[in-house]
Amino acid sequence: MTEYESVIQKGPATKAEERRERAVLVGVERPGLPWPLESSLAELERLADTAGADVVATTTQRLDAPNPRTFVGTGKADEIAELARSHEADLVIFDDELTPSQQANLEKVMDKSVKVIDRTALILDIFALHATSKEGRLQVRLAQNQYLYPRLRGMWAHLASNRMGGGVGSRFGEGESQLEVDRRMVRKRITSIRRELERLSDVRSLQRESRYGSGMFKVALAGYTNAGKSSLINRLTGADVLSYDKLFATLDSTTRKFELPEGREVTVTDTVGFIQKLPTTLVEAFKSTLDEIAGADLILHVIDASSPEFEGQIEAVCEVLDQIGAQSIPTIATFNKCDLLDAETLAGLKRRYPSARFVSARSGEGIEELVGAIAQAASSADAKLDVLVPYQRGDLVSLAHERCHIISESHEATGTRLQLLAAPAFVSAFSPYLVSDDDA
Repeated sequence: MTEYESVIQKGPATKAEERRERAVLVGVERPGLPWPLESSLAELERLADTAGADVVATTTQRLDAPNPRTFVGTGKADEIAELARSHEADLVIFDDELTPSQQANLEKVMDKSVKVIDRTALILDIFALHATSKEGRLQVRLAQNQYLYPRLRGMWAHLASNRMGGGVGSRFGEGESQLEVDRRMVRKRITSIRRELERLSDVRSLQRESRYGSGMFKVALAGYTNAGKSSLINRLTGADVLSYDKLFATLDSTTRKFELPEGREVTVTDTVGFIQKLPTTLVEAFKSTLDEIAGADLILHVIDASSPEFEGQIEAVCEVLDQIGAQSIPTIATFNKCDLLDAETLAGLKRRYPSARFVSARSGEGIEELVGAIAQAASSADAKLDVLVPYQRGDLVSLAHERCHIISESHEATGTRLQLLAAPAFVSAFSPYLVSDDDA
């Protein structure tokens, strides 16, 4: 097995069995950053903990622009190396994405036993730990390969030292040829994974089309990671979706049916959580999963009301919704974990966000009002119909009860008289039996 293959094929089970590593965090404060450096590093620490590392030290630097060679200044790089050495750290994690050359240069400064990774690599590692479905694992592998491809040169640098002599022929050493072999291997692997994901995406599309064809109203939960989306879908539908107080506890989308008070069924889909600085490779790799949001009739934007950084989290989620073309879908801002707020703070939030809903998935507070808002959104596009359905079309009466809102129902000599609110997808089915004013 090549060094590259050992990196890609290292499974999450072995990761969980290893001792917890010791990490040093590095943050750089630059002008115009949307998030305070302190909160960004606090989130990075949570990410490190989720991945199985304990943070033993944190260091920062203020720069107008990243150093093209080492991201931080040369002196700061030496300081970080000494910090890692003194704390017996196993890895150094940068809060921003490093270029392949910056990562390679930083590794030269550190002790050989110390790994240097960036925020993107850390998130990829967490996704690899938590992906459970075949599609989820493939999506993670695609993002990993895309991330590693430009970094292959550094991985084979040790082979370059095996070159012998100089002059003609010495410019094509073993390391260089092996690098090209590995690059071809990675390109083939990326192509193969994309092909398999396209096949699974087609299957998912057929499943979505089946739901869409049913005319059922579709609700998608979107929000920052750990905002409580899985807990909320469990509260709404009585489902048993995995729910932990961890970042990225769930990656695979889950769809459940939910019956509104008037009897209409809707679908509710839980999706992968978002995060600030979400790698573009992950947005691309998880496109088929995120399509569940883009194809929804209504989005519940779940917000952690207890987080001091909820405003920045809202912006991060809206940015991803824009990336996937979901910005025009009707959205209900849903502040979760309101049971953790005092009365004054909650009242202030309600004044600032008068159109939002405020709930607690844990206690059930505000759920009834949220369900009412979903029902109102589901019926907003409905058409009011007055129909006389022949008795031999009992299937349409069943459809009305299962998928529409019945206002009134009576039995007449020739059929069942219904006044109902029907979604646009069902209007054509009832059109032949519309009752005109002259028939009334």
